[in-house]
Amino acid sequence: MSSNVPISQNDITAPTPQNTPLTHAPITAGLSRPTVPDISEDNEPAEESSPIHHAMLGLVQGKLAGLVGKSSGYIESLPEGVKKSVEALKGVQVKQNELQNQYKRECFELEKKYLELQKPLYERRHALISGATEPTTEELEAGSAQSLKDDPEHKPLDASTAAAAIPEFWLTALRNHVGLAELITDRDAAALKHLTDIRIEYLPPSDPKPGFKLQFFFSPNDHFENALLEKTYIYQEEVGYSGDFVYDRAIGTNIKWKEDQDLTKEFEIKKQRNKNTNRTRLVRKARPTESFFNFFSPPVPPNEDAIENGEIEEDELDELEEKLEMDYQIGEDIKEKIIPRAIDYFTGKALEYDMLDEEEDDYEDLDDEDEDEHFEDEDSESEADLPARRRGGPKGRGAGASSAANVNPEECKQQ
Repeated sequence: MSSNVPISQNDITAPTPQNTPLTHAPITAGLSRPTVPDISEDNEPAEESSPIHHAMLGLVQGKLAGLVGKSSGYIESLPEGVKKSVEALKGVQVKQNELQNQYKRECFELEKKYLELQKPLYERRHALISGATEPTTEELEAGSAQSLKDDPEHKPLDASTAAAAIPEFWLTALRNHVGLAELITDRDAAALKHLTDIRIEYLPPSDPKPGFKLQFFFSPNDHFENALLEKTYIYQEEVGYSGDFVYDRAIGTNIKWKEDQDLTKEFEIKKQRNKNTNRTRLVRKARPTESFFNFFSPPVPPNEDAIENGEIEEDELDELEEKLEMDYQIGEDIKEKIIPRAIDYFTGKALEYDMLDEEEDDYEDLDDEDEDEHFEDEDSESEADLPARRRGGPKGRGAGASSAANVNPEECKQQ
């Protein structure tokens, strides 16, 4: 379908976007973080914060908003010979897409290979955390060397002291993660003290779609009967337009709560009066509440047909996509950060790096015009003369924002 914008037959500069979507496709927006990055992704700023992205977004939301998603007529106006070349380029792109899919699949298989190599180390870690075994001399020497590297004033431990189990290891590690700390309530902590291990398993090749499974192992506790809680993340079969795996959906374990111990609900006693007899009674009602264990009841992606038919309000869709993105990001952080570097989260060392990432997210680059105005203001006015609203510090979209909304999964780093 063409717009009414006139195009010269000899004009080969596209005046408007060609078939550009008005909004990001639901679910995939911001969710398709690769577990193994492209080589070009190292040390690159996030796509969402790039100047080009903001420029295009402003253009789309401005003059071109009415034309977005429609043909400008430019491609249709090209000479037949040029159209033929364009069509051939599409065919070449199909081959590129096939190679990209193959590349991501092979990267995923490489992740699985290194997980198998790490499993003996995870078993050893669990044995040390639980106090089931004594550390070896080699382990102690390597750990002491790392401690001295981190802190030159570190004092060696008494070799005669027997090793002991580490209490609340995983609860402490989870609480030292910036995003998860906001999800864990005091009520949750009583149950998470019984968390003995967190593992990851990849879905078998026989499954139609790739994905991974987070496994939370618990010792007997007063809150639920499950010894194992699982959260499965499933990707779509094909990689997305950006060349990364695209989140499809998540599935959580049905928690078998013991009586009156459901941490995802709060109970209140209400008094009710019978209209006929005038007698009163006490009724106990449950209502949802914040809890880490809501993690195992993930939000359900919206139906695409319902979106296309406008059956879901825009605000409702935005809220749902935000929840889906957060759920996916937390899963990726547990997979990419907490499981491979649990000891760093237990000691708090990982917080140094998490906070550095947060500080970088709090600033954005000024364009040249803004910089010129900034320096002109500095030359013409003293700090004391500036209005209070301009002395408050850096300004920008990220200033003072909560890091919980920016929990970006690390690029795949197999340790």
